[in-house]
Amino acid sequence: MDYAAAFLDENRAFSELFHEVDDSHPVPTCPGWSLKQLFRHVGRGDRWAAQIVRDRLGEPLDVRSVEAGKPPPDPADAISWLHGGAQRLLDAVEQSGVETPVWTFLGERPANWWIRRRLHETSVHRADAAIALGREFTLEPAVAADGITEFLERIAIQAGSTGEPLPLADDQTLHLHATDPGLGEAGEWTVGVSGTAISWSHEHGKGSAALRGAATELLLAMARRTPLADTGIELFGNEAVWQNWLERTPL
Repeated sequence: MDYAAAFLDENRAFSELFHEVDDSHPVPTCPGWSLKQLFRHVGRGDRWAAQIVRDRLGEPLDVRSVEAGKPPPDPADAISWLHGGAQRLLDAVEQSGVETPVWTFLGERPANWWIRRRLHETSVHRADAAIALGREFTLEPAVAADGITEFLERIAIQAGSTGEPLPLADDQTLHLHATDPGLGEAGEWTVGVSGTAISWSHEHGKGSAALRGAATELLLAMARRTPLADTGIELFGNEAVWQNWLERTPL
């Protein structure tokens, strides 16, 4: 996948939701946030990541130190600010070198790790904006499937790392099957427990709980943006396993 191109596409699609809207409108999937706060969060996040990469930081950057971290008040200028932040990240990665190690919240990673992370951050927040505005949300199945994979990669590193219970018990597994044509093994995931951590693979399996549906709907369900009842996803097996997973994984 061309992550840079997909990231710019998502950035543009996100911005299109903010033309001539009331930015004080609440975002129900991000409790306490307005559209204005969501817009600023996404735009500043791109610039935050860009500055980490540009300066090759080995430690986190205080968001208050992000250069031009607030959108200008004029709506058209704010859209340009949003696009500029995305381009700033791509430029920073190119100038620093895609494999240059930099800080991330998962530990040191190559600079281009941030492009993929910001792609999926933007896509889920675009869903937040679309839901808030009652608009249709569509996402390329390959991007949605990679979003699920990236989510599981993060869960495998983070879950249980500070002593909290894992989202699955030792004898439980969760299986996801995306029904979109053409995804192949990239559209299946089997998640379980290995020692004291979550592990996963692109394998077919039954699972203690299994979800079958479109990749985009699976992604939004995993990210707790859409309840299963509002999707076409089929749930098989123990529903309590799925509910426990949701309660113990991040938004």
